[in-house]
Amino acid sequence: MTTTLKLSPIIQLTDELFYRLCQFNPDLRLERNAQGELIVNPPTGGDTGSSNAGLTGEFYIWNKHAKLGQLFDSSTGFNLPKGGTRSPDVSWVRLDRWNSLTREQQRGFIPLAPDFALELMSPSDRLTDIQEKMKEYTDNGVLLGWLINLDGGTVEIYRSGQAVQVVRIPCTLSGEDVLPGFELEL
Repeated sequence: MTTTLKLSPIIQLTDELFYRLCQFNPDLRLERNAQGELIVNPPTGGDTGSSNAGLTGEFYIWNKHAKLGQLFDSSTGFNLPKGGTRSPDVSWVRLDRWNSLTREQQRGFIPLAPDFALELMSPSDRLTDIQEKMKEYTDNGVLLGWLINLDGGTVEIYRSGQAVQVVRIPCTLSGEDVLPGFELEL
């Protein structure tokens, strides 16, 4: 089960302090929301890990050929513009935005919101928590996001400035104009 620790007003966890905390605790999967709360995520089980690896592979193959951006796995932290540090299960940043970062910015938690973010529900996740996370992504500039809930048989599609669209699995998801030419069959 995911655990959320409320730190404020006792501790103000700045970007630098959070980065250092993560470096000193590399075995923990830590995130921080816009309210400064520390989120401790458990490791995933076999089914979720296998599904996530397959999804990452699909994106890797597309990105290798498209050469339009930089792909990231679930261990990558993004310092979001409105606060918080999040790690989507799969994320992607357009090449021009990635190349605009300094080498130091590319090596640490990335100081921007990805253009695309995917979250894959695992049995330890609460749907409302992941939905809040997806909203946090779009509030921070993510253009397209997918919340895949295999057990629930749905995909929630998040687009900047639009209502959430829910589709039933099986389906084919389009990368639209954010990930041109990418399609994912579920």
